[in-house]
Amino acid sequence: MSQKTMQHVIITEAGGPEKLAYETVAIPTAQADEVLVKVHAFGINRPDILQRQGLYPMPKGVTPVPGLEVAGEVVAVGANVTQFKVGDNVCGLTNGGGYAEYCVVPESQTLNIPDNVSFTQAAAIPETFFTVWANVFQMGKAKAGEIVLVHGGTSGIGTTALMLCKVLGIKTFATVGTDEKVAAIADLTTAINYKTQDFEQVINEKTDNGGVDIILDMVGAPYLERNLNLLRRDGRLVYIAFLGGAKAKEVKLGQIMMKRLTITGSTMRARTTAEKAEIAQGLKDTVVPLWAKGQCLPMIYKTFKFDQIVDAHIAMDIGDHVGKIVVEVI
Repeated sequence: MSQKTMQHVIITEAGGPEKLAYETVAIPTAQADEVLVKVHAFGINRPDILQRQGLYPMPKGVTPVPGLEVAGEVVAVGANVTQFKVGDNVCGLTNGGGYAEYCVVPESQTLNIPDNVSFTQAAAIPETFFTVWANVFQMGKAKAGEIVLVHGGTSGIGTTALMLCKVLGIKTFATVGTDEKVAAIADLTTAINYKTQDFEQVINEKTDNGGVDIILDMVGAPYLERNLNLLRRDGRLVYIAFLGGAKAKEVKLGQIMMKRLTITGSTMRARTTAEKAEIAQGLKDTVVPLWAKGQCLPMIYKTFKFDQIVDAHIAMDIGDHVGKIVVEVI
């Protein structure tokens, strides 16, 4: 590869989208267990926004360059890589550094892109599908015949969870903030506008007070009481964020005990390489074949060019998106 330098995006200091800037640097080198990807597109995710704001820094020793998912062509492989070769089209969950023209990705966090899937679609896959598979299906143990409530139903995470649940025989409800968003995902779920309706009341009416088995929550403290009320016996409440508040004032411990509820949660950034590899294997076994059939492909809200990273972050900050925001590099 004759090219030696590339551009990537840096956060000059904590703040708004205007704190993003471009920098020319050397193209990274794939270590023994990594692939080097010429990035065609990358996804924008909520952790990127929090990182830009100074609220979710990268772990010590990890590149401060944002970007958790990329799609593109393998242009070099490390000495120990066996699953991929130069020329393969892949998408991957990065350990940072995805906002760039080239990015290294651990082999164990990389997936082949089916022929029918575009780079733009593939760039919207890793962060959300890894997160949903880990939290709803591994930790939440969702299975066919159960009912799942997804808060933030039109987010990238939300739409991914709803699509996977639908194809795997799991009934869902979702909360959203506008009637337009209710209509946007009407073919995936029973969506509830939380600003005009009480989601607890609506779900109880539609389930004959039966409630739900699993709740995927990114809102946090304001919903805790109603979440606990809605969960059935042996129900699971899984937190992946707390955008509405991190501290709940009261928790009904008796309700948790009587219903045998499980309350858990996770972040992807804190997971080990081995844990991420296990998630990737679950996706390879169950979800990649669905993509090859044209099923469960991510909903793309809007695309931006590489020189429009500030605009892409503004769009994410506004929060009107239904599905994923993607930046096309090539």
